[in-house]
Amino acid sequence: MSSHILRHASGSAAILAAFAIVGTALLAATYTVTRPIIAETEKQAKLALIGQILPKALYDNDILKDAAQLPPAEELGNRDATPVMRATKDGKPSAAVLEVTAPDGYSGRIRMIVAIRADGVVSGVRVVSHNETPGLGDYIDIAKSPWIRVFEGKSLANYADRDWKVRKDGGKFEHMAGATVSPRAVVKAVHKSLLYFTAHRDEIFSLPAASAPPK
Repeated sequence: MSSHILRHASGSAAILAAFAIVGTALLAATYTVTRPIIAETEKQAKLALIGQILPKALYDNDILKDAAQLPPAEELGNRDATPVMRATKDGKPSAAVLEVTAPDGYSGRIRMIVAIRADGVVSGVRVVSHNETPGLGDYIDIAKSPWIRVFEGKSLANYADRDWKVRKDGGKFEHMAGATVSPRAVVKAVHKSLLYFTAHRDEIFSLPAASAPPK
């Protein structure tokens, strides 16, 4: 009887192992098939957001192909290397789109893209993803509030460091009563982005494109 039980257990284990192998293979195959689709969807979504903050008249290059990798930077809130998309017009630097993270949102990290013209003026800002409280977090989402457009045209030249705060903290940026944490985090992140861009402007536009073959 014990021999029968052992054979039964061995058979069950073999069946479970076979299912695991088949399941893993199916998952791998599904990932292989869907990965290009997901990548293309993300590319189009990113282009749509960039189109909102960077007028096409400002550049004549393919900014996705001309993307470069920036090293991890505390000013940008990024723990890993992140892409920067460079816009050029007639071969000259026109603007850069930085991928930025505000680490101090109410419910965690707020990911955004910040477009800065070559002269250091913010062209636009958009939040890409966040986990802020529904209702309060809507304030930073362009689909639900125009507030995020307050950064357009701002620069370190027309706003001093002390101005880059919400009014509650003594700065110049409006915010909705009861929803201070999210806009405070975004304002701080945009300010840091400008400081980073100013300090690394030449480096940003001279980095080799990420798609370029190694020399």
